[in-house]
Amino acid sequence: RLLRGLASSAGLVRARAKVVLHPSVPPEACQDRILIARETDPGWLFLMSAARGLVVERGTLLSHTAITGRLLGVPTVVAVAGATTRIPDGALIELDGAAGTVRLLEETPQEGEG
Repeated sequence: RLLRGLASSAGLVRARAKVVLHPSVPPEACQDRILIARETDPGWLFLMSAARGLVVERGTLLSHTAITGRLLGVPTVVAVAGATTRIPDGALIELDGAAGTVRLLEETPQEGEG
């Protein structure tokens, strides 16, 4: 399944999704994962810097997520409608920050993951 949004920070990454609805989770939860959120603000910085990629439901090319993704040098796509409900936590996904796409490669996390 292919989801589309606004290309915000170039790069291609494959990793497991980490759906986060509130920034109170420990940064280690996003380590080596692609962070999936509704939107971000400065309180999310520790999670964003731990992640390998960023996908949010809201945002523009000048939004906090887009700018921070570019500053961190991680692939980022914003304005992906329904990302937190359409991408299962732990799913293997491919994020293309230049094309603005998120491809679900494997929706079910492997045993012991997620």
